[in-house]
Amino acid sequence: MSVDIEILRGDSPLVLGLPHTGTILPDAVRTALNDTGLAMADTDWHIHDLYDGLFEGVTTVRTPVHRYAIDLNRDPTGASLYPGQNTTGLCPLTDFDGHAIYQSGAEPDADEVERRRLAYHAPYHAALKAELTRLRALHGFALLFDCHSIRSRIPFLFDGTLPDFNIGTNEGATCDTAIQSAVLARCTAAKAYSTVLNGRFKGGWTTRHYGRPEQGWHAIQMELAQSTYMIESPPWSYLPDRARTTRAILKPILTDLTQWRPA
Repeated sequence: MSVDIEILRGDSPLVLGLPHTGTILPDAVRTALNDTGLAMADTDWHIHDLYDGLFEGVTTVRTPVHRYAIDLNRDPTGASLYPGQNTTGLCPLTDFDGHAIYQSGAEPDADEVERRRLAYHAPYHAALKAELTRLRALHGFALLFDCHSIRSRIPFLFDGTLPDFNIGTNEGATCDTAIQSAVLARCTAAKAYSTVLNGRFKGGWTTRHYGRPEQGWHAIQMELAQSTYMIESPPWSYLPDRARTTRAILKPILTDLTQWRPA
């Protein structure tokens, strides 16, 4: 099964990455999953809707394929982003609660993982790289804002309740310090919300791979607690009023980033 990467091109320096909002399961994956896997609980539900229309001129890159086929925010070599901590891999075998998502014996082998990498992981990142390259040529730099969300309570992955805004820059390595400071300032000014910088989520493979400030590529990840805009259980309903309040915080963040220029 082939899929088209969804690209909406703008001319500002800002690119929104949307790797986990897709809900399409290729047939070969769907038939191998068990009921837990078919529930697709670990989707970044509605994130593309949450960011839609917040700022004109922003480029977006999105895949419609679900992360259970392959996780586009994982190292294509399979190396763990968080050694020693519970996490999920390039082609996840469990959900975020640690439960198996495949029927017994139907887990992907190395050949299948490579097939999925070539079919889904590589095209997404080729598209993302092309857009960042295009915008760097226009502006002298490009800025990737990687958009994610996750349930606020997942004991298998982290203790307690996740902060509302989880900013990841791999300890400041993936972007200019002014970018990190601008996003952090907007989030901490929203007094009804909690914020952490480089906490449990320091930026996934995408942020770490493309965040090369010395080459004019800046990257920052935003992991939102899903409680900020939706119900965190089936049927995973979008809550327009709650989302509107969160969008009012995200909009000036994107505005700041589109207006930022290197010193």
